[in-house]
Amino acid sequence: MQHLLTLFEIDPTELVRILDTSLTLKKRLTLGDRPPILERRVLALLFQKPSLRTRVSFETGMAQLGGSSLFLGEEVGWGKRESASDFAHVLGQFVDAVVCRAKKHEHVETLAQFNAMPVINGLTDLCHPCQAMGDVVTVKEAFGDYVGRHLVFVGDGNNVAQSLALIAAMLDMRFTLACPDGYEMDSDWLARVAKQYPKAKIETTSDPLKAVVDADAIYTDVWTSMGQEAEMAARREAFAKYQVNSALMAKAPSTARVLHCLPAVRGEEITDAVIDSDQSDVINQAGNRMHAQKGLLVWLLNRKWIDANIK
Repeated sequence: MQHLLTLFEIDPTELVRILDTSLTLKKRLTLGDRPPILERRVLALLFQKPSLRTRVSFETGMAQLGGSSLFLGEEVGWGKRESASDFAHVLGQFVDAVVCRAKKHEHVETLAQFNAMPVINGLTDLCHPCQAMGDVVTVKEAFGDYVGRHLVFVGDGNNVAQSLALIAAMLDMRFTLACPDGYEMDSDWLARVAKQYPKAKIETTSDPLKAVVDADAIYTDVWTSMGQEAEMAARREAFAKYQVNSALMAKAPSTARVLHCLPAVRGEEITDAVIDSDQSDVINQAGNRMHAQKGLLVWLLNRKWIDANIK
């Protein structure tokens, strides 16, 4: 059974098929065409964390594909009222797939190990594969291709940065993380990327001004993520020189695009002048979450449609 817990589970060829499907479905949607590719399919959303984009994009995307979805919060008692095996197997009797937004990556691994239904990682502390897919769809729209494009992430080497580093390796993009000492990506994660993609172009630097000199896209995220609130003061001090502002953008090419996975703390990791500028693709990027996830859902649940419609 196919799951998507990280992007390591799929190969680059299949990733491109998913992304091509996403772009095709987005184009058809703009023409008012909503093909019922997943008619009568049901998607569960099992969430331990709050969400706007992930929840709404999956629910809306599933509806546009002709299916339905249901939201499962704390009231279902996941991990509390019954064994993980019983929970997964019973849920698998009712739904065609589940999106799991979990506090710990081990939770999605546990859910997937029973192979009761396809499991999609909707965010964990380790990675955020659906976000990364929407992000590279945005890059493709901005530049027409992926290969050789330089994506610079300014900020914490967090779950989003780790997924971007991996997807960049899969698509032959360059990826640079500009961060203060002590906030680099997980070394085990990077070792795994290097082992699977030995030609990966991934760099880490402490100098954001140098990092963006030849950037195609400049990406940032909040300095303090959910669950890190006790570190807020220390993080604000550590990242003070890593704000994406007009001075930083002046060092980048005029063609560089600005990305942010949202929600943003305006005036902290990014200024209003930048996030609202003509170089910003942030709102389109958020919208592309839905389109990327529609491609993923079709790939998981109706691959025959892709074989017949995506060349």
